[in-house]
Amino acid sequence: MNEVLSQSEIDNLISAIAKGQGELPLQDQEELQFAAKKYNFRKPNKFTKDQLRTLYMINDNLSRILSNYLSGYLRSRVNINIASVEQSTYEEFLLSMISPILITIFQMPPLTGSAVMEFGSNFTMPIIDLLFGGTGKKNNQIRDLTEIELRVLRIIIQKILENMSLAWLDVFQFETVISSMETNPQFSQIISPNETVAIITFTTEVSENQSNIYLCFPWETLKEVIPNLTAQNWFATQKYQEDSTKDIVNNLEKVSLNLSACCGQTDLTIKEILQLEEGDVIILDSIVGDDMELLVEGSPHYKIQPGVIGNKLAAMIAGKI
Repeated sequence: MNEVLSQSEIDNLISAIAKGQGELPLQDQEELQFAAKKYNFRKPNKFTKDQLRTLYMINDNLSRILSNYLSGYLRSRVNINIASVEQSTYEEFLLSMISPILITIFQMPPLTGSAVMEFGSNFTMPIIDLLFGGTGKKNNQIRDLTEIELRVLRIIIQKILENMSLAWLDVFQFETVISSMETNPQFSQIISPNETVAIITFTTEVSENQSNIYLCFPWETLKEVIPNLTAQNWFATQKYQEDSTKDIVNNLEKVSLNLSACCGQTDLTIKEILQLEEGDVIILDSIVGDDMELLVEGSPHYKIQPGVIGNKLAAMIAGKI
């Protein structure tokens, strides 16, 4: 039970407080001192650890999407992996840029504000070489990109941004629109230098050329989706997608498909087709004893051997095509 103060003790306490002599108990002073934390007003941390962790998971998914897409588009091995996610100021992000680089400023409607994606020359130049019929080897000569090269890269980068919006689809749906493409960091002042940004770093490898991609999201641009950047929300969406995928697979397994056997093919002109009569023989491209093709909805999928079961024609699967 708490002790009850006498009237004289209460009067002395009030008098001490009025004269500014009152002090907190030692235990309360220690608790107050322990609760105080240092705060850097020049570099405020607006993103929480949970939000940065969710950004990491989103962009880890993006790295896999881009690796598959660019490998198929360029017909060459492309590896992209996420390296880190951290928050900093926009000024520090600009100061870290090392020329030659390609800076893409883009918008994400319906979100307001802009974001930045930075590409190193060891990423852009091998892509240019591959698209122009080369082997993807980077010329060590340092030079600016030509207008034609910039236009070609704009198409590639637009596709990269479209894939980025797909990676974000579980958190927020937005479009991507390129505002400008620059090679000089001085023309990339989209926000105040002291504004907090999230910087995602990717390591890239294109035809054995290693480089980096940097993705910069200002806090002001993402503030509308900040409440969705939680690991709980991310995993809940992933679980819903897994359940939806299972339902789709179960429904697809019940779909009936048309199967047909093809014993051979040949080409005829329209004139020859019009002249066909009963009893004419058409020579096919297959040889006696060759496997036939089993078509699934008109597309060849299996090699088969024809036969008979009872009074019905049949086909035995001999292998995949």
